[in-house]
Order: sequence, then C-alpha cells, then structure tokens
Amino acid sequence: MAAPSTDQPIDQPAGGRFDGREHRLALRVYFEDTDLSGVVYHANYLRWMERARSDMLRLAGIDQRAAHDAGEGAYAVTDLAIRYRAPARLDDAVVVVSRLVAVRPASCRIHQRVIRDGLILAEAEVTAAFVAPDGRPRRQPRPWIDAFQPLVWAPDTDDAT
Repeated sequence: MAAPSTDQPIDQPAGGRFDGREHRLALRVYFEDTDLSGVVYHANYLRWMERARSDMLRLAGIDQRAAHDAGEGAYAVTDLAIRYRAPARLDDAVVVVSRLVAVRPASCRIHQRVIRDGLILAEAEVTAAFVAPDGRPRRQPRPWIDAFQPLVWAPDTDDAT
C-alpha cells in the first residue's frame, strides 16, 4: 500500500499552515494532556498556544534560535489574558488558530483560539516583547517586522471567525 502524498517532509514535525493571515496548528488531545477528571489541564492550552506561536513565526521566516544564538535577543511573553470556555477531552482533535493583531517596534500582539469542531474552547490575547540578552526590551530585527506586516489581521478584509 502506497503512503499518502503530503506536502510535509517525512519524519518532520507538522508546523501547521497559514490559511490567509491565520496560522492553524492541528493537535490531538493525549492522555498526558488531561487531568484526573479526563479534561485537558488548563496549563496545556498555554503550551499548545506557545507551540502554535513558535510554528507561526518559523513559517513566517523568523529564526528565533539564530537571533538568540547571535546574541540579538528573544521573545518573552509580557502580557497574557486567557478565557476558558469549554473543555477539551481525551482524543479530541483541536486546532490552535493564531492571528497577529499588532506589530510594534519591540513587540507583537497575537490573538489565539483553541477550537474543536467550530466551538471555541479557549482564547487568549498574548503580547510578546523582543528582549535583549540582559532582559531589557529592544527593537525587533527589521526583517521580522517586514515579514509580519502582510500577516497582520485586518478585520475589514478578513473573515471574523
């Protein structure tokens, strides 16, 4: 039996995909994600959102590791507001949808939702600041800002789902 054809290279983690200006990362709920009651432990939504943000940046051409290794800096979450709406459970297929809402010289704001079959389970507003190795805010590399600009979500031109 022939393996199905995919765009993803074999043995490489799925990094999600862009659908217009939205980044979408599909995940499965595993036993390790749940608490004693069988629902996803609240902190795991944050882990999934972090993965989605990292993959979104990677797909946008942002090399966070190279910037860190070169001593330029790294992103740090400076503000986070999350709302839990409904539980995810073992074996659920969920998708983390991420949208860049604003890009500033030293930070970006990202809206994220965890969705199952069209139902929003959790949503968050995240601000990530670019910080120097000493922890002080600094301007993001100009190529990063340029890469972000076409991805900034504009409610007057994009679907509000």
